Amino acid sequence: MTVTRATVALVRDLESPLELTEVQIPTLESGEVLVRLRGTGVCHTDLVALEGGIPLETPFVLGHEGAGVVAAIADDVTALSVGDAVVLSFDHCTECAQCTSGHPAYCELSGAMNYFGSRLDGSTTLSENGEEVHGSWFGQSSFGTYAVASVRNAVRVDADLPLDILGPLGCGLLTGAGTVLNVLRPEPGQSLIVFGVGGVGLAAIMAARVAGCDPIIAVDLNPERLELARELGATHVVNSGETTDLGWALTEITGTGADFAIETVGLGPVVRTAVESLKTPGRAVTLGARSMENEITIDQGNLLMGRQLLGVLEGDADPHELIPRLIELWRAGQFPFDRLVEKFPFERITDAVAAVRDGKVIKPVLTFGES
Repeated sequence: MTVTRATVALVRDLESPLELTEVQIPTLESGEVLVRLRGTGVCHTDLVALEGGIPLETPFVLGHEGAGVVAAIADDVTALSVGDAVVLSFDHCTECAQCTSGHPAYCELSGAMNYFGSRLDGSTTLSENGEEVHGSWFGQSSFGTYAVASVRNAVRVDADLPLDILGPLGCGLLTGAGTVLNVLRPEPGQSLIVFGVGGVGLAAIMAARVAGCDPIIAVDLNPERLELARELGATHVVNSGETTDLGWALTEITGTGADFAIETVGLGPVVRTAVESLKTPGRAVTLGARSMENEITIDQGNLLMGRQLLGVLEGDADPHELIPRLIELWRAGQFPFDRLVEKFPFERITDAVAAVRDGKVIKPVLTFGES
């Protein structure tokens, strides 16, 4: 099957609204696959880029939580076939020291392969009337009917799965769950606090329940999200807008502090509170992305006492390993990520983006149908 055109949500410049328009797709290059999208999640990182927090050359196409069906493959591709169902994740080289040691999220070429808007040779995967359109956002740019990805970041999954909602497994859910399962690796009975219960935070809570953490404490301002966090595995919830001393409220639950804390907000005071909520020693992880430059202040005394602060990308996960594992947990009823999803037809992408900004929807997913 040869497809040369796709409808995408184009960002012409940061001052203009998203524009649904037709672009052309060039011949696939080595290792590439063309995916007909069934669904793609809207992630907070897409909003950061839309707001200029991540510098991208315009015009560009965002979207990095895609899932769909392989429509075409490059001549040298053998790992995937036309018709395969796939979930798309971040791209990586597979050859550097980080990739070969099981840490592709920290690939030495990560920036060039995920954020520059082009292939490594500088060519683009999309064009409009002969002019370059910058794609390759997280190796996919899946805000469109078709996306050019590769065998490196397209994870084959069973064809009977609901492809329209699987896309968030490639980034947001991967990040939250991977941080617990791959980075913190808690023992049963160890305590965890999650600051911010959007998609990433709720994924962390579900994974913490799988790991046997106790207590699991959810902190947020939104009472509805806190109630959902409780249903998905939190043993305690704290509305930070309803307490005058958050630190004391958390200490009343944990006693001497938590073994682990995850913050998904990216605000300096939240990061600081996450560190201060730990026992000695303890580990806090920051996941919230505000921009490429986001200065925070930490009391060194907390670190000297044996507390640690770590930044994590993509849950330090290998998508080809963690995505199938999360799907199996979902099949077993242990990772019900579908409860976070609200579907929007692709034509309503502006509404979906607004729903993320307003916090009205935890995980909007754009759907494309099966045609």
